[in-house]
Amino acid sequence: MIIDPAQIDPRHSYQLLIGSIVPRPIAWVSTIANDGTPNIAPFSFFMGVSGIPPILAISVGSRRGSKKDTLVNVEQSRELVVNIVSEEVGYQMNLTSGEFPPDVDEFKIAGLTPLPSKKVRAPRIAESPINIECLLQQVVYVGNEGNKSGLIIAEAVLWHIRDDLLTPENTIDVSKLHAIARLSGNWYSRTDDLYEITRPTQQPPKT
Repeated sequence: MIIDPAQIDPRHSYQLLIGSIVPRPIAWVSTIANDGTPNIAPFSFFMGVSGIPPILAISVGSRRGSKKDTLVNVEQSRELVVNIVSEEVGYQMNLTSGEFPPDVDEFKIAGLTPLPSKKVRAPRIAESPINIECLLQQVVYVGNEGNKSGLIIAEAVLWHIRDDLLTPENTIDVSKLHAIARLSGNWYSRTDDLYEITRPTQQPPKT
């Protein structure tokens, strides 16, 4: 089967995209509006793009041609917190994906606990095992007119990590994190079925 995205309904093209790029990590983003209202929303078009300094990228799509609250808040405050979603808080994460007016506090909707951050105004989610405080570097708009996504590029400036997740080498023990990832439709995946592949230590011989 060969499918040309230019020849099909955009919604079908989107379904092909999210069904092909799997699993996708989830950025559970907390922000704060100018009036002080906190906001939480999950986004699975999310990745790390640089190590030094640590830079994250999160794509926030439009909703019926308008900017989502997360993007509005990030552009106004230039701050955000990326909270990692573990299996234990998957239900609450899903609740915050609903379409709520800007004056609604998703912390209350999902029964979550806001904690003050150290370097940004946006609160972090106490129930999340890892919180990453971030400062906005830039927003790059991509897509067609009337349906643009805002690609948030932000620098991670502070990590909050649950103590039991750290190894003696100060790395994160992913076997204890129980992170979940987005698939397509209503499907998610767990990270409890792990296997290891050791990187090669030298270039393979030429044949």
